[in-house]
Amino acid sequence: MDMKEKIQKKFETLFGGEGDFFASAGRINLIGEHTDYNGGYVFPGAIDKGIVAEIKLNGTDKVHAYSLDYDEYVEFGLNEEDAPNQSWAKYIFGVCRETEKRGGKVEGFNTAFAGDVPLGAGLSSSAALESTFAYALNYLFNNGIDKFELAKIGQSTEHNYCGVNCGIMDQFASVFGRKGSLIRLNCKTLEYKYFPFDPKGYKLVLLDSCVKHELASSAYNKRRKSCENAALAIRKNHPEVEFLSDAKRVWLDEVRNNISGEDFLRAEYVIGEVQRVLDVSDALERGDYDTVGELMYQTHFGLSRLYEVSCEELDFLNKIARQCDVTGSRVMGGGFGGCTINLVKDELYDKFISIAIEKFSVKFGHEPKVYDVVISDGARKL
Repeated sequence: MDMKEKIQKKFETLFGGEGDFFASAGRINLIGEHTDYNGGYVFPGAIDKGIVAEIKLNGTDKVHAYSLDYDEYVEFGLNEEDAPNQSWAKYIFGVCRETEKRGGKVEGFNTAFAGDVPLGAGLSSSAALESTFAYALNYLFNNGIDKFELAKIGQSTEHNYCGVNCGIMDQFASVFGRKGSLIRLNCKTLEYKYFPFDPKGYKLVLLDSCVKHELASSAYNKRRKSCENAALAIRKNHPEVEFLSDAKRVWLDEVRNNISGEDFLRAEYVIGEVQRVLDVSDALERGDYDTVGELMYQTHFGLSRLYEVSCEELDFLNKIARQCDVTGSRVMGGGFGGCTINLVKDELYDKFISIAIEKFSVKFGHEPKVYDVVISDGARKL
């Protein structure tokens, strides 16, 4: 039985009748890591793994929600004091509240939902959940909220109801995703452009190291501070530099003696990464996947040696990719664990996966998980 059928069966058992189906997607980011809070570019795409929900208005002021993945049923009202305790339900409640804050109408509904985004792999299952319900409520109540605001509803839900101070990329990709295209998003201006991504003869595959090192949140804040320090030093000579992404590499060299060696390395990575995103854009327009792949390797080097957010497991997977002639490979996401994203020629795929699993298992005592991904549509009614 496929996911939609399972949801349908559960919905009928719990609520009777049938509702409308809505879906949204998890996301990958091809390149542009740790650039978002530096006002730079990111390059995400929605993937063929996401959340599917069946929803029907119930004529009350209560939401009745069932998660198939957690096998859990929750009821909650729509006022601020009605917030549920379950973490998954907080996302739905937050979307309801944030929709109302924007003048949208929300009344009670019944819903059952499930997902196939691997949890903890950095594919943003939470953004998929938020975007599914933001899109659905907008459709069902004919609220006329634009797509940008739908993405911001998801982001505000994270900030105000889930305690995560995230950027806009994940929700943006979930709402705006388009099959066969990646989206270059300028995190400072929110301007965006679609780029064709349909690599015939290649597969896009994630290798999940299944590790998450504790360092992540404190190290993230420290790196963010390094970037702010470098931007501040450069701004004294070049007042137009609002974010580090506005700076030229030569301007960083001018302040080399005014900032710490660590701050210099972090800034060197970010300024290089902003340029790599633009170079990948040009390469995709030419259909030049060899260049895309080489730039992915350069990003990994920068994240590992300059930004220092990789770890032994991810560096090992990246090295195996090089040895197996994989076109491109890099750590994806914040770092300190999680996945590498790999662009692999079809004819090398089986060999690469088997060697990676075998060697990684011998070295680290467990297998990496393998997720094939295809660039797909974002939030939609099914």
